[in-house]
Amino acid sequence: MKYIEQTVKYLQNKGFENPEIGIILGTGLGKLLDEVKIIADVSYNHIPNFPTATVEFHKGHLIFGELEGKKVVIMQGRFHLYEGYGFQDVTFPVRIMHRLGIKKLLVSNASGAINPNFKKGELMLIDDHINLQGGSPLAFKGVSQYGERFVDMSYPYDQNINKNIEAIAKEKNIQLHKGVYASVVGPQLETRAEYRYLNIIGADAVGMSTVPEVIVANHLKLPVAAVSVLTDECNPDDLQPVDVKDIIAMAALAEPKMIQLFKELIKNIETE
Repeated sequence: MKYIEQTVKYLQNKGFENPEIGIILGTGLGKLLDEVKIIADVSYNHIPNFPTATVEFHKGHLIFGELEGKKVVIMQGRFHLYEGYGFQDVTFPVRIMHRLGIKKLLVSNASGAINPNFKKGELMLIDDHINLQGGSPLAFKGVSQYGERFVDMSYPYDQNINKNIEAIAKEKNIQLHKGVYASVVGPQLETRAEYRYLNIIGADAVGMSTVPEVIVANHLKLPVAAVSVLTDECNPDDLQPVDVKDIIAMAALAEPKMIQLFKELIKNIETE
C-alpha cells in the first residue's frame, strides 16, 4: 500500500489529475497516441516502484492526456511474466491507474488465432479467458487489504462495454470476432501439439499477456474490456514458422481498425 501511495503521489505531481479511462497498449499498437492531446509523459524508468519495460518493441512510457473529450492514462508498453517479472509487478500499473481515479480500463494485445475461422489482420473482442500462466496476481499474503480475496470471475469482461464495442464495429463495418483468449507464459511460441490442445480446451486465440491485468481489474471492481489483434494463424496441420517482426507488422496493419473502435468507444462511454 505504501508503494502505491508513493507512486500515485509522484504521478499526481507530474500532472496526472483525475483520469477517467485507463488504456493498456499491446505489441505494435502505439499509434493511438497520435490521436491524444498529451498533457504529461513519464518514462517508466523514472516512476518510483514501477517495473521497467525490457522488450524492445514495448516503449515504456506512461502518458496522460485527452482523447475524444475524456482524460486518459495510457500505458505505452506493458509488462510480461516472460520478462522475469512476477504477477504483482505485471499488474502494479493497473492498481496505480485505479488509484489515480480511472473508472474504466481498456486493454489491447496481439495474439495468435487458434479458431480456424479467424484470420490474421482481424480483431477479436475477448468474451472470456483461460489462465494458463500457472499463477494468480491475487495469490499473495495480505491481498484482502486491497479487495476481496475470492474474486468472482463469471463475467470478467464488462458486458456493457463489450456490447458497445460490438455495436460500434457493426456501425463502422469492422469485422470483429468474439471469443476466448488463452494466456500463456511464453516467450517461446507454441508447438503444434500445444495449438491442438488450446483448440480442444476452447481457446479462440492465444497470447502472453492481459489475463493478470484483467484479474486485478476485477479484484478492484473496475470494468474492463479487451480487444486482440490477430497477428498469425495457428493451424497445427499447416504451421509456418513465425518471426516476431511479422507479428508486429501485422499488428500495425490491423491497428487503424482498433483505434477506430477505441476512439468511438471513449467518445460515448459513461465514466460517472
